[in-house]
Amino acid sequence: MPPFDDRRAINRSAPSGSPVDAFLDDSRRTPMPRTGPGRGRLIFALDATMSRQPTWDAAIALQGRMFDTTAKLGGLDVQLVYFRGFRECRASSFVSGGAGLDRLMSRIRVEGGNTQIGRVLAHARDEARKERTGALVYVGDAVEERVDPLCAAAGELALLGLKCFMFHEGHDKGAERAFREIARLTGGAYAAFDTSAPGRLGSLLAAAAAYAAGGTPALEGQGTGADRDAARLLLSQIR
Repeated sequence: MPPFDDRRAINRSAPSGSPVDAFLDDSRRTPMPRTGPGRGRLIFALDATMSRQPTWDAAIALQGRMFDTTAKLGGLDVQLVYFRGFRECRASSFVSGGAGLDRLMSRIRVEGGNTQIGRVLAHARDEARKERTGALVYVGDAVEERVDPLCAAAGELALLGLKCFMFHEGHDKGAERAFREIARLTGGAYAAFDTSAPGRLGSLLAAAAAYAAGGTPALEGQGTGADRDAARLLLSQIR
């Protein structure tokens, strides 16, 4: 079952007036992105299960780097996707400003549950079929699904030209192997971060956003210091 958004409500199990309803209402009120040449599209997917609690607030704070980085490149339209709980997997509309994404993310709270990466990849495939999408950025710490189906889904994304940037929190070796393979199959990149260096995630998000907005040339011209290091890491893997 794919994620759902405010245009395609598949799962109606959330009670009326819940924080999820507020999330979707905010999505409807968020200004739709400007269209035109030079704007990239990026899907920003997050594992919102309980193990992510220590870094959830940091992810909210750091996501604005994506928009700051790409403003001079023509802008970026971002869709937020998250999963948590018992088979809850949701997607916002595409938004064109960091403040809009901030509002969406502030409504979400982590809940216990298993990973649903397969549903995220299937959703990304459907979006890429509708309109060219430059990248999927995924932030998570575990894989609790069979890896072979995830790799098959990654192969479909590769055929559509959508690269996966798999940003891995922590040190789980099984998750690392799966994330690396998804990134490799799509021609994207893998990188790890942890709570001891939260700024690293911000640099990685900025680098992935630069690629989504302007391709390899934009990534090659990315920043200085930590941002430049993150860009080089992604460039060394992208195909």
